[in-house]
Amino acid sequence: MLGRRVIVEAFLRWVETAKTGDRARAANALGRAYLQSEMSGDERAAAEMAMTFLLDDPSPRVRLALAEAIAWSPDAPRSLILSLAEDQPEVACHAVTCSPLLSDADLVDLAARGNGATRMLIAARAHVTRPVSAALAEVGDEEELLCLLENDGAVISSLSLKRISERLGDCCDIRNLLLDRSDLPADARQLLTEHVSNALISLPLAQAAIGLQRLQRISREATEAAIVSIAGDIAPREIPDLVRHLRLNGRLTPSFLMHALCAGKVDFFAGTIVDLTGCGERRVRSILATGRMHAVRALYESAGLPRDISVIFVEATMLWRDAARKAPGSVLGNVCGRLLEKFRHHDAHGAIGELLDMVEKLSVTEQRQSARVYAALAAA
Repeated sequence: MLGRRVIVEAFLRWVETAKTGDRARAANALGRAYLQSEMSGDERAAAEMAMTFLLDDPSPRVRLALAEAIAWSPDAPRSLILSLAEDQPEVACHAVTCSPLLSDADLVDLAARGNGATRMLIAARAHVTRPVSAALAEVGDEEELLCLLENDGAVISSLSLKRISERLGDCCDIRNLLLDRSDLPADARQLLTEHVSNALISLPLAQAAIGLQRLQRISREATEAAIVSIAGDIAPREIPDLVRHLRLNGRLTPSFLMHALCAGKVDFFAGTIVDLTGCGERRVRSILATGRMHAVRALYESAGLPRDISVIFVEATMLWRDAARKAPGSVLGNVCGRLLEKFRHHDAHGAIGELLDMVEKLSVTEQRQSARVYAALAAA
């Protein structure tokens, strides 16, 4: 005990008069000796006490030299690492980015209490776990989340990806990184399409050239088309979450449901009806695939569709069944064209008119796409 005190007291006396460069070299040497040299228990305790004293050194160079010596090691004193991790960024960077002693709880706490520089260091760690990524997704700013998304060693949950989409999906760089991810959940992908639409609507040049009302309509239709496209590509397990997200955001309109039905997005459409009716999936699929007209109509009305609109949905369902049997590759064009012909002389007002107008737009879009394919084949 006496030997340890003598060593520490001698070191402290020396520190009081030593120059900054000498103190920094001593701090680094002390840290390396602690980790790499054979020491008795008393010597190790004395070295730890001396390093603890160096945490209060007025020069960041000294604290940086200590951090460089010990931050990487699992054998460093944990109390020192915790203190260094909360130092100024140039000192903390070694502890925060390298130390294996910082637990998920430590890093989450640092992310919550620290500044942007601290969060950036956490996001740059070689391995970032789900809980830490979740904390960064909740409080991180643009630069920190860009760093997290670019980090191949970061494990980010679907919920965190959605949270980033909600908070910073209007940032082009973040949006692009999210959209490039194969694990981006469908509801987050849909949120990003809304951010793109909102960005378009807010452009003064676009408003001046097209007009705000028309721009809003175009944006709404483009967003709807994008969602239907997303819905056709997602895994069945993702459908309930996407449907729930769309319902809570008021997206499950008759026009949108008709778009999904005409486009033949069967799994997704069935998922929306399951959600809206509360019926079992097997029963819904059975009615949609083979049910008689009255059963199909009752199903749609239990989903909240008014009677005059449910008639159009029933007809579209029957046309979809027929088209899928005869020409599965061109369901959209067949259903839209025949549906318009069926209701050509229908007294179309309000919601019915909007529904049929949407179907006509789909039909025109499909015709133009078919013409492009035909022209490309002819020119080949």
